[in-house]
Amino acid sequence: MELMSIGKFAKRVGVNVVTLRRMESKGEFKPAHISSGGTRYYSVEQLKKFGKTRDTKKLVIGYCRVSTPSQKDDLENQVNNVKSYMIAKGYQFEVIEDIGSGINYNKKGLKQLIEKINNQEIGRIVILYKDRLIRFGFDMIEYLCHINGVELEIIDNTEKTKEEELTEDLIQIITVFANRLYGRRSKKTKRLIDEVSNNDSGNKNKAKAN
Repeated sequence: MELMSIGKFAKRVGVNVVTLRRMESKGEFKPAHISSGGTRYYSVEQLKKFGKTRDTKKLVIGYCRVSTPSQKDDLENQVNNVKSYMIAKGYQFEVIEDIGSGINYNKKGLKQLIEKINNQEIGRIVILYKDRLIRFGFDMIEYLCHINGVELEIIDNTEKTKEEELTEDLIQIITVFANRLYGRRSKKTKRLIDEVSNNDSGNKNKAKAN
């Protein structure tokens, strides 16, 4: 029986050594041989078995996010919609809920999601809209998913106009920086956000009238 080191086996199956050790500790996938010194070795036959084992163990993650705590009702609706979709698909899933701006990369839920992607613990991520995952840097997260064999599934792919996307991006940026300058509850912060939102509404009404 041909054996290979844990490092070589990890490279062949596309995971890191930490993942293999964690799978061993959980009894999910054990080495073919462990030397008296504790060195792990895997067989060539285990290469095929590993893929099947990983496929049955990988979960689907439904990721749901809103920007502020005041949107908890929206978050609940989003979670219910994503859950209903995944149940209909027959997925075995977990849901990660997040509250924070789409341009905030330090959110607890987002970091948890990225860690699971990097550790190849999941096979699919389901989000309601593209911008629920992250507003800037989506391509980077998409690439991270790609190299780790994770599918990104977006329930609603309705395309927004460039004007709508730019307005939403501007509101997000103003919200973040105004909160830092004046505080979350400041009247100046609210006024800045309202001005941008009202201006966008006015432009939409003019477009409809024309």
